[in-house]
Amino acid sequence: MPLAPLFVPHGAPTFALRPGAAGAALSRFAAGLPTPRAIVIVSPHWNTDVPTVGTADRLETIHDFSGFPEELYRLRYPASGCREAADEVVATLAASGLAVREDGRRGLDHGAWIPLRLMFPDAEVPVIPLSLQSRKGPQGAWLLGRALAPLVERGFLIIGSGNVTHNLRDFQRVHLAGGQPPDYVREFPEWLAGRLAARDLPALLDYRRQSPGGIQAHPSDEHLLPLFVALGAAGDGATAQRFHAGIDDYVIAMDAYSFTPRPEGQA
Repeated sequence: MPLAPLFVPHGAPTFALRPGAAGAALSRFAAGLPTPRAIVIVSPHWNTDVPTVGTADRLETIHDFSGFPEELYRLRYPASGCREAADEVVATLAASGLAVREDGRRGLDHGAWIPLRLMFPDAEVPVIPLSLQSRKGPQGAWLLGRALAPLVERGFLIIGSGNVTHNLRDFQRVHLAGGQPPDYVREFPEWLAGRLAARDLPALLDYRRQSPGGIQAHPSDEHLLPLFVALGAAGDGATAQRFHAGIDDYVIAMDAYSFTPRPEGQA
């Protein structure tokens, strides 16, 4: 049975220190999964013009943030790569017609290692980082996922890491004021959940025009694009399951989804 592609939150970097309810949900969900052959993870914090596959044997823990507690910089996630699996990712993307590059030095940024550390704490599954192309928008992210879809049938777990809402300006404003979450922090995730349940791909791809608060939720949309990668990887007719919903740090929706592929032969 193929592993359902996932969209998981990575929150603020302090999510690694205070995982809370979202972290518990990720841990529980991953504990129920069969062991993947390898994990392909897409984070908004690795952004390139062309899809780029990390091929390193050992993946450095990248602390790509500043101004946080010192204990955060001491955390490590000792992930290993797998050249054979990485080569298969490269070949699969190329077979779909996408241009693809390789990077033998890339490690895991915080968008990748923070959720992986919660989900697979023993780092026993090989990890293949894959870059995002944010300038191509939701359609491009979905097409990247579609290109990855053959890997789902071969035992790979495709993970998109991001956040359902991500507005740093509002985070700073609301955090300093100690106020309540803006309305869009609740409205947009519910709209998204509804459109995913309805399999309304045209509305989802056009979320910036059709959703309540979509532009406020994502002044730039790179943190939502990994969701479209996971959705595309699941193929047509996939069933979305929201296995966690919640808000951290006033303005960060921490919703998590699995996208179960439609069984072969089912209309």
